[in-house]
Amino acid sequence: MVNNLYVVTPRGFCAGVEMAIKALTWMLKIYDETIYCYHEIVHNDWIVKKFKENNVKFVNNPEELPENAIVMLSAHGTAPKIENEFKSISLTNVNSVCPLVTKVHHEAKKFSEDGYKIIYVGHKNHDEAIGAMGVAPDSMNLIESVDEIENVDLNSNKVSLLAQTTLAMSDWEPIMIKAKEKYPNLKMPRKNDLCYATTNRQEAIINISNKVDAVIVVGSSTSSNTNALVTSLNNIGKEAFRVETTDDVNKINLKNKDIAITAGASAPDHIVQNIVEYINPKNIEFYIDTNETEYFPLPVELRTNIKNLSNFISSMYPENNIKSQYGVKNDKSWTATEALTSL
Repeated sequence: MVNNLYVVTPRGFCAGVEMAIKALTWMLKIYDETIYCYHEIVHNDWIVKKFKENNVKFVNNPEELPENAIVMLSAHGTAPKIENEFKSISLTNVNSVCPLVTKVHHEAKKFSEDGYKIIYVGHKNHDEAIGAMGVAPDSMNLIESVDEIENVDLNSNKVSLLAQTTLAMSDWEPIMIKAKEKYPNLKMPRKNDLCYATTNRQEAIINISNKVDAVIVVGSSTSSNTNALVTSLNNIGKEAFRVETTDDVNKINLKNKDIAITAGASAPDHIVQNIVEYINPKNIEFYIDTNETEYFPLPVELRTNIKNLSNFISSMYPENNIKSQYGVKNDKSWTATEALTSL
């Protein structure tokens, strides 16, 4: 039996994931037909399965769409060329990209237009990296490690540095330092590209790590920020286990140990609660490192569609005086967990 189990906050859904899940749920409620989503809406197997069971089809390129399809673009960001291809085929196109990813896209566009060569630190073949690299493909160079920084030669006095938002701080910082050494005039955004939620979760679990023997990280293998939590812990010599189910926990020897549990930014909290109940420790403590209050509104295209639909229905039934309980105006009080439960 586990001795002490520390349930860490913050964990689980970030503002970008909350927004994307609620947006796709709205799409299902508005349109009585298949919703085609470019890439997984978020990188979590349970959530993807849930949406697949409710008439969402995930696609990897515009050629998979039927004419006049209803389309949502995922939270990880889409290259402008690909987005235009989707728009040319689809009847309705809603982009649920995280605003923090959009920030990186804007930076890449601006640096490229200003004549900079761009070093983009990210994971090859990750959806977010693919989308970002598509913003300025002729100017951008994808780097994954310090060694790759040493081997690349951009032959320019104008070099800038951008990052995938979900990197481990312990991976990002050595690359940033090396890039600054190699390119003394290196240009960087005024605000770090790393997502607040990614950073908060890593800092929280590192801050509690000295009290525990090991850490359980809940999340899917495809989730970059989940893997970054494991990497951050491994880089300070702390044992960490990524799990998705109680079956995964059953394979780990936790007997007589002190354990902390956290979750990646796309992991549903009910999975964390199921695992906590399954572990059934002698003692549970709730460790709060910081409270997050960030909120991202629904995509503007979706808000416009909902508003137009609401106005149409109101014109059809002018005598209806019932106030909306879960409308767009009340979106901030409606959680992604509630959205998923409603499916």
